[in-house]
Amino acid sequence: MSFLWPQALWLLAALPFLVALYLYALRRRKEVALRYSNLSLVREAMGRASAKRHVPPALFLAAMALMLLAGARPAAVVTLPSQHETVILAIDVSGSMRASDVAPTRLAAAQAAAKAFIAETPRSTRVGIVAFAGSASIVQPPTSDRSALFAALEAFQLQHATAIGSGILVSLKAIFPELEFDPFTYRLTPAAAGPAAAGGSAPVQPGSYGAAAVILLTDGQTTTGPDPLEAARIAASRGVRVFTVGVGTPDGEVLTGEGWSIRVRLDEEALKQIAQETKGEYFHAGTAAELETVYGVLNSKLVMEKQETEITALVTLAAALLALAAGFLSLLWFNRIL
Repeated sequence: MSFLWPQALWLLAALPFLVALYLYALRRRKEVALRYSNLSLVREAMGRASAKRHVPPALFLAAMALMLLAGARPAAVVTLPSQHETVILAIDVSGSMRASDVAPTRLAAAQAAAKAFIAETPRSTRVGIVAFAGSASIVQPPTSDRSALFAALEAFQLQHATAIGSGILVSLKAIFPELEFDPFTYRLTPAAAGPAAAGGSAPVQPGSYGAAAVILLTDGQTTTGPDPLEAARIAASRGVRVFTVGVGTPDGEVLTGEGWSIRVRLDEEALKQIAQETKGEYFHAGTAAELETVYGVLNSKLVMEKQETEITALVTLAAALLALAAGFLSLLWFNRIL
C-alpha cells in the first residue's frame, strides 16, 4: 500500500491521546462509583459490564484510525476491469508456419488458439486480425462479429518471407485509421509522424494507451520489411502495448522443398525487445496446449488488469461501518452512545 498524501499520516499521532483520554475517563468513572454506599452492588455491576464496555470504544478508536488513514489517500494494487476496447491479433502466415513441431502445424495451432481467445473475449471488446508474411494486411477490421473473425482465420494462406515490422505497423493502422505509412520506407508520413495517442499530438508514455493492444504471434525471424524495433518504437510513441508470442521449439525444424531445405528458428530476443519497448510482455509456446494457455493468460490480462488505484473511499467506508457498529453495540448493551 502507498499513500498519495503521506504527510497526512502524522495525524495518526493523535491516537495515543485518544487512548489516554479514554483511560482517564475510566478512572474518573471509577472514582465517582466509589461514592455509592453499596460498594458490593457497584463492583458486581461493573464486573458484569467490564468485558463489553471496552468493545464499542475499541471499535470507535479503530474507526478513527481508518478515517485518519483515509486522509493520507491510500492507494493499492487491485484487479480491475481493463479499458481495452480493441485487440488486434497479428499472426504470422509465412511458409515456416507449416512446420509440424507444434502439432498439427504451427499455423493450425495458432488458428485454434486465436479462436479460443476470441470466443472468451467479452462482446464489448472488438477484435481485429492482421496477417503478415512478406507484407501485412488487415484481413478483418476490428469487429464484435465472432463469425466474421473465425472466417478470417480460416482464410489464411501461407506466403513467403517474414516482415514482423510490417505486422506491427499494419496493426497500428487498424487501431488508428488516420495513420499513413510510406509504402517504400514504411515510415510514417509527416502528417502522422508526431507521437500521439488516439490521433492527438502530445507525446505519451509507452503502454499508456488503454483502449487497444496488439498480440503478435510469429515463429521466425524478420527477413524483409521495416525494422521491427523501429515499428515497436512507433507503437510505443502511441502508447500501444504489443504482447509478443513466440511459437516453435528451440531447435526449430528443417523445412524442405524442391531442391532446397532450411531450418526455421524462433528469434526470441527480438520479440522480447519489442515487448519491452512497448511495455507489453513476451510469451513462448512450444506446444499447441501451451499456445492455448498463453492466449488464455493474455485474455485475462486484457480483460482484468492489476492497477494501482486510490482506495480512500473503501477505507472511509470501513471507518463508517466500524463507527456504526460501535454506536449500535453501545445502544444495545448500555442504552447510550459510547
